[in-house]
Amino acid sequence: MHQLTLRIPDDLVVALKRVAAERGESINTLATHGLRALVDPNAAGSELAEFRERLAAAGLLAPRTGPPAGPIDSPELQAARIAAGRGRPLSEYVSEDREDRF
Repeated sequence: MHQLTLRIPDDLVVALKRVAAERGESINTLATHGLRALVDPNAAGSELAEFRERLAAAGLLAPRTGPPAGPIDSPELQAARIAAGRGRPLSEYVSEDREDRF
């Protein structure tokens, strides 16, 4: 699982907190549902359908083109995953930077 940092307006943060509290969910869960609805045209369920409608109304949902997306599992993808795993972890760079300051 990855972590994503976003810069969003204060009024949107307030609205997200309010909606999340009303739904009894965390902001992370709420945002994850919204992002999933944005990118997954096959997402089903009333909650995701509602998010998709809102995104479409805001002009943020691209029209679906081509065949439905399926899982991608090709030799090229496997090779890319292996190549991406080689290299120096970011944590080492951060640790080095911190050691230089102290």
